[in-house]
Amino acid sequence: MTVRIAIDCMGGDHGLDVTVPAALGFARAEPDAALLLVGRSHEIESRLAGAGALRSRIEVVHAEEVVAMDEPPAQALRGKRNSSMRLAVNLVKEGRADACVSAGNTGALMAISRFVLKTLDGIDRPAIATVIPNQTGGVTTMLDLGANVDCTPEHLFQFALLGAALVAAVDEKERPSIGLLNIGEEVIKGNEVVKQAAELLRASPLNFYGNVEGNDIFKGTTDVVVCDGFVGNVALKTSEGLAQMLGEFVKEEFTRNAFSRFAALVALPVLRRFKRRVDHRRYNGASLLGLRGIVIKSHGSADVYAFERAIRRGFEAARHRLLERTTAAMQPFVAQLSRASGSAEPTPAEL
Repeated sequence: MTVRIAIDCMGGDHGLDVTVPAALGFARAEPDAALLLVGRSHEIESRLAGAGALRSRIEVVHAEEVVAMDEPPAQALRGKRNSSMRLAVNLVKEGRADACVSAGNTGALMAISRFVLKTLDGIDRPAIATVIPNQTGGVTTMLDLGANVDCTPEHLFQFALLGAALVAAVDEKERPSIGLLNIGEEVIKGNEVVKQAAELLRASPLNFYGNVEGNDIFKGTTDVVVCDGFVGNVALKTSEGLAQMLGEFVKEEFTRNAFSRFAALVALPVLRRFKRRVDHRRYNGASLLGLRGIVIKSHGSADVYAFERAIRRGFEAARHRLLERTTAAMQPFVAQLSRASGSAEPTPAEL
């Protein structure tokens, strides 16, 4: 089965210097993939000169406009209908692509994806979800990671349902456990939004563990951790920065003197395994859950390896029919979502 991936080649901090080499690397590794590279065709074509036989599985879709990383989402949505980001999402809507991948402006990607693809029944806003490695040897699914800075209790409840449906579909867990990220485990802790969200979750048939703290993400206390996009993005970037710092500390200590360098040679297999385990690039590529289509958001600063991982995440999501399986897992809760639904449309300020 051929899986077709639309790639916004112009998005991200590095644009074509990262997206096209990553696309070519993924095409070499995955013969069942067909890629639609969206962006300024003459610039993309110039980077495909050495593609060889891979070129038969690559289609270039011209898009003259580019959404800047600091561009207001409303401007990108209304004023750039021919941007590479918009056309890549359109390809999913039209059925020409099974998934879309972009490293571009997060707010713009959320607004465009929501407008073009629409949300699932009972869902007001899409949420960004990804997996984070934990101490149990497994992963913790966390959302939202930046799509929604300001949330109502109802939005957090919807994120919990989306996260539970995702884990149920991917990991085949019948009742994934859900934790609500807070400043303490006690019921009285947190702001009013978090407290009210906890009440909604306790009253639902979801497997709600209760409040969890930041360290529980890495302990693997629950299968899913729910928070608003502001808190989630800060937590994610902090953990990535910590992993990078620890890696640099280890490198510095093993290169401090001749004895340390010798010790490093002896410990090289262990060091390589450690580096691989803490390399956040392996987990690049977050799903925009709640949409009627598969959209993957890559880090804007992703390098070639990291962006290739994001492409793979989109490929695997499409190949395993993630959208259909997630939608099916949500069906028993659609009525409750409708009753607990918040504002269906974002305000102009949110866009």
